[in-house]
Amino acid sequence: VRKSGIQEGLVLCNAMHITASVFINDDESGLHEDYKKWLEGLAPFDASPQRYRHNRTGEDNADAHMKRQIMGREVVIAITKGKLDFGPWEQVFYGEFDGRRPKRVLVKVIGE
Repeated sequence: VRKSGIQEGLVLCNAMHITASVFINDDESGLHEDYKKWLEGLAPFDASPQRYRHNRTGEDNADAHMKRQIMGREVVIAITKGKLDFGPWEQVFYGEFDGRRPKRVLVKVIGE
């Protein structure tokens, strides 16, 4: 945002990969551990083709796709007076649920 010179606008952050996520929350270690446990309970890692149909295609990362779906693909953040306009404790996080392929994140800064 600083480099763009935008004073009023929006930032779009997108994970750009189907097994990764960008989300906003509190940077608190207990919460991060709670997310890991919660996501693993909802979509446990199991590389076998018995649990997930996706794993019958030669892939073994169906759980990562589901975790990404829950955590979200992207976030949009307001820019006010040249700064990201967060609520108290809010920060942007990148969630990686597979980790085997190179990843990239798209950041678009739009405004005036």
